Amino acid sequence: MANETGRDDFSDLADRVAGPVLRPGQDGYDEELSGFQTGYHHRPTVVVGVTGAEDVRAAVRFAAERNLAVAVQSTGHGVTVLDEGGVVISTKRMDDVTVDPAGRYATIGSGAKWEQVVAKAEPHGLIPPSGSAGHVGVVGYTLAGGMGLLARELGYAADHVRSIDVVTADGELRHVTADSDADLFWALRGGRDNFGVVTGLEIDLQPVERIFGGGMFFGFEHAEAVFAFFREWTATVPETMTSSVGMIGYPPIPVFPEPLRGRHVVHVRFATTDLKGGPALVQPWREVAPTLLEHIGELPYSEAGSIYREPNFAHYFDGNSVLLSELNPQILDAVRELAGADAPVSCIVDLRHLGGALSRSPKVANAVSFREAAYILRVLSSPEGIELADVRAALKRIDDAVAPWTLGRSLNFLYGMRDAADFRSELYEKSVLDRLSALKAVYDPANVFRRNQNIEPAA
Repeated sequence: MANETGRDDFSDLADRVAGPVLRPGQDGYDEELSGFQTGYHHRPTVVVGVTGAEDVRAAVRFAAERNLAVAVQSTGHGVTVLDEGGVVISTKRMDDVTVDPAGRYATIGSGAKWEQVVAKAEPHGLIPPSGSAGHVGVVGYTLAGGMGLLARELGYAADHVRSIDVVTADGELRHVTADSDADLFWALRGGRDNFGVVTGLEIDLQPVERIFGGGMFFGFEHAEAVFAFFREWTATVPETMTSSVGMIGYPPIPVFPEPLRGRHVVHVRFATTDLKGGPALVQPWREVAPTLLEHIGELPYSEAGSIYREPNFAHYFDGNSVLLSELNPQILDAVRELAGADAPVSCIVDLRHLGGALSRSPKVANAVSFREAAYILRVLSSPEGIELADVRAALKRIDDAVAPWTLGRSLNFLYGMRDAADFRSELYEKSVLDRLSALKAVYDPANVFRRNQNIEPAA
């Protein structure tokens, strides 16, 4: 691919970009594309390791001029639609974080992780609307909605965004706010990477010194009682309490606590900023069944990752989520039977209580859909040593069983290699999707940003 000067186009791109510009077969290409998901990786014509907004502009213009698709990768947690033959923009170097304590907001680069934001905010008695795992990237999480550790109390992370810096398909860098670009600001917060490459954003922080939280582990033999009580208990708890119940089978290896090794367990998790009321809300759980292990108390927000104990190492995973209108007992029976200890495919289950602030529209509307959902059910499996088709079949059986109560799906919790059109109509309410499609035709008519859960431009 040579230009009129006889120089290779990729050499010209490399001259315009401060970060690495790598092609297949070059040293560093595979490493640049590696991420949290190890089951598969992008295979673009070129990957650009951007260091700032000007690098992003150069990469987007390069792609648009050649009708190449653009995909964006930060930590690689959310890679689903693979790029082959296009341009991947790797933002991991753009990880600057600054905090304005007086204004109670953070300015966050597109490659930053939540744990970096927490480290900068916590000394000022502030916390961000982050999730249960600090190693997740801020921007992808937030633009997909952002269903956090304290979600019932704080709402979606997208609801707290003040401004977004984004390079659109024309290669222009825009500072987008509710006042400057109302439509684009609405679309970015929920439409994720369909409208440009975000180089950074500003997000509000909350004045919180410490939280009360942790979890209780029960043997799977008590799953029916635990699930039933979760349904009863979540019907009455205040929105200051965000909780979930999960199921997982632990292998019999020393890295896990002795009471959990080799056991299939049910794990109930709690998080609240109500330090006085939290212990009383949790107390009734001690009467449900004997616990195998308990870790509950006050803790700094920097230790919030201990509540869910999610793995922070790269691995191969597949899964999905459904947003539920209610927690019918038939749902709980199906989850125990189809994803429990005797399931033919090993599953990790996370059933989270929603509602509260999540159910309310923010002061500045955004594209996050299905706010009326009362719960979200996530099911993940590892396809290691098993056919992916068998994993997908097992997950579909669960989907089918809970279909009567399913409102849609969450873009935050869609895993595994997918096609661009997969679940499009299930990720957004129809009116929201129609508006997003119309705005896509304005801001990206050629669908440059199509290596994602794609929103196609309206005709």
